[in-house]
Amino acid sequence: CAWRRTTHSLIRPRPRTHTLLVCVAAPGGGRRAAHALERPRFELPPLRLPSLQLPGAGGGAAGYRVPRGQYRALGRSDVLVSPMGVGTWAWGNKLLWQYDESQSDEELREAFDVLVGAGLNWFDSADSYGTGKLEGRAETLLGDFQQSYTGRIPPGGVNVLTKLALYPWRLTPGQLVSACEASRQRLGGGDDCLALAQLHWSAAKYAPLQERAMVSGLAQIYEKGLARGVGVSNYGARELARVEAQLSAAGVPLASNQIQYSLLSFQGAPAEAKAACDDLGVSMIAYSPLGLGMLTGKYSADSGGEGKRLPPGVRGQLMGGILPKAVPLLECLEAVAEERNKTMAQVAINWVICKGALPVVGAKDAKQAQENLGALGWKLSSGEVVALEDAARMGGGAMTQNIFMTK
Repeated sequence: CAWRRTTHSLIRPRPRTHTLLVCVAAPGGGRRAAHALERPRFELPPLRLPSLQLPGAGGGAAGYRVPRGQYRALGRSDVLVSPMGVGTWAWGNKLLWQYDESQSDEELREAFDVLVGAGLNWFDSADSYGTGKLEGRAETLLGDFQQSYTGRIPPGGVNVLTKLALYPWRLTPGQLVSACEASRQRLGGGDDCLALAQLHWSAAKYAPLQERAMVSGLAQIYEKGLARGVGVSNYGARELARVEAQLSAAGVPLASNQIQYSLLSFQGAPAEAKAACDDLGVSMIAYSPLGLGMLTGKYSADSGGEGKRLPPGVRGQLMGGILPKAVPLLECLEAVAEERNKTMAQVAINWVICKGALPVVGAKDAKQAQENLGALGWKLSSGEVVALEDAARMGGGAMTQNIFMTK
């Protein structure tokens, strides 16, 4: 098969050429002939790969609903979750996401209604989400939206998973319990308002005594019934094993570990954390599955690209250093998306699901919420998964790990 050049590019091509060997699975087993992907521009030829089309597949079409059989327990907890969750990092965040409370709240409410109506039953939040005076805004909005929602309730109810910050002034288990109680109040204060309490990050690297106290506080939250399960975030393989052992000794099961995981962040520490989660029976939640938006195809390091300019502020600065190295991945994503009649974002999210993780995806309005639903109801083939990962390795573009991510 011959590779044909696209008539457009995501970012300015570089003069050198790289080659990627891609072997893809053929119907009935075996492999099809390998093909070379060359920079600066390429698109996949028709792959016609076998895929798994799941019941209720709708590709984001109106009326799609997550089939009951696709919900699963979060770790060893009794919290039942859909294959994809909803992130609320942007709710109240003016610094990175240009939140405007005069315009955003009603759009977020509409997104909430669309997603819950389609069967997505968990929202990830944090007591620190929201900038300045808006701190905690995401939890407050979630509480309000649940109160006003009148549509069909998904299996397992609507679950809120919130993260509690390890601020320097939170030093005792009781202080973490108090923080959890404050989150519950913002969420509405009902008996089941909080499904999962999580440590937002680990203090093991800089304050090991605080870390042990916060893990003890997490155990107390579970024992007091303030949350149905507990989890952690930004824990690498070694620290995950340690905290799981500490909680197990207290008779508390660890349900989840949330890390940055995407096609721009799956090698090295994320891969080790994923393996540790699998070994310990802990569900892995993947935040930033779209790499802050870089995997959507909406942005370009080429300022001349119409409609693809970088976003303002810190997020745009981060993208500017990564996008030039991510050309092979972005072009491969685009080619698979065209073959599948999907968007690049839908393909990137589906890859996370294929890896056995639970992606948490943001949605600013009903339109974006509906688009995100197009990542569900189908699965990439093994050959497509391999092609995307090889393209990611070839370019070398990768997200910087969260500074709080432990070993």
